[in-house]
Amino acid sequence: MASIFEKIIAGEIPADMVYRDEDMVAFRDISPAAPVHILIVPVKPIATVDDLGDEDLLLVGRMVGVARDIARSEGIADTGYRLVMNCRDHGGQEVFHLHLHLLGGRALGRMVARD
Repeated sequence: MASIFEKIIAGEIPADMVYRDEDMVAFRDISPAAPVHILIVPVKPIATVDDLGDEDLLLVGRMVGVARDIARSEGIADTGYRLVMNCRDHGGQEVFHLHLHLLGGRALGRMVARD
């Protein structure tokens, strides 16, 4: 069964796209956690970070480069932003298709709550 991201990539579900090339798409999160919350998603369906093959490492590097470029175009590069990849249940992953969160537009605070 196709994930929601595969359906977005295929154009079956609308999304507010900010970037697209043959390897990845980037679109605004429908439930943003910050004023700027964009998901960078590879076209290739890779479930988790742990499922990355060595052949996928250049793709992940490109995802970071695309995030950097989007941060600049969104006007948040100078004040700062956060990049997050969640992995599996304990890491907070909700959609099991690799994706990178670009968050910014305000001070984000601590990355995780400390016990």
